[in-house]
Amino acid sequence: NGQDAVPYSWPWQISLQYERDGTFRHTCGGTLIAPDWVMTAAHCISSTLTYEVVLGEYDMSSAEGPEQRIPVAADDIFVHPKWSSFCVACGNDIALLKLRRNAVLNDYVQTGQLPPAGTVLPNGYPCYLSGWGRLSTGGPLPDKLQDALMPVVDHEQCTQPDWWGSLAIRTTMICAGGAEQAGCNGDSGGPLNCQAEDGHWEVHGIASFVSALGCDTPKKPTVFTPLACRLLPSRPGRLLATTVRSA
Repeated sequence: NGQDAVPYSWPWQISLQYERDGTFRHTCGGTLIAPDWVMTAAHCISSTLTYEVVLGEYDMSSAEGPEQRIPVAADDIFVHPKWSSFCVACGNDIALLKLRRNAVLNDYVQTGQLPPAGTVLPNGYPCYLSGWGRLSTGGPLPDKLQDALMPVVDHEQCTQPDWWGSLAIRTTMICAGGAEQAGCNGDSGGPLNCQAEDGHWEVHGIASFVSALGCDTPKKPTVFTPLACRLLPSRPGRLLATTVRSA
């Protein structure tokens, strides 16, 4: 339930792609945080696959010109040491990828800004998730980058027994969105974009998981690994990766 994003309006958004049969395919989103570093979700990474990062991408069905494709060496992928695929609720769903060469920063490719440590967004704060995730549960992947308004759901609300509950959501996690708009398979690792009071945009979270009952299940907002706590960091739900870690 997103919409086509304004082209190149999220210039820190990347597409993480893996190689199969000589072709690279989208699996997750991510954020360029420095010219040679990308941040994504730990559950997007498999030690058996070869990855590259695509920057300056908008419409995957055509070569529009601004795209930059940069490979990532296996030894330059750093998954949080406390991440466990058997315990999504334990958090720590974050990985860093060092690019083999620096991205060229321009109007189409920019680094995302992280929020000040300790920032806590209030309930209902308007943020946007961007990505190439499925348009609906089990539905198709879009060609064009999507975005969706995803208001923050505060910890008190998200941990209510008829919502995610206290076992699924840790105090360090961010809930955002709801039944109308949500992340879905392929959005994993992508940024939760929130505008600060002075107008600049900050990336507050990394898309991590949704309900196993469906991407847009009522009272099960999309859950994000937070970035303001600087911890590199919960009931387990469906991981948002597609193809590599399908739901």
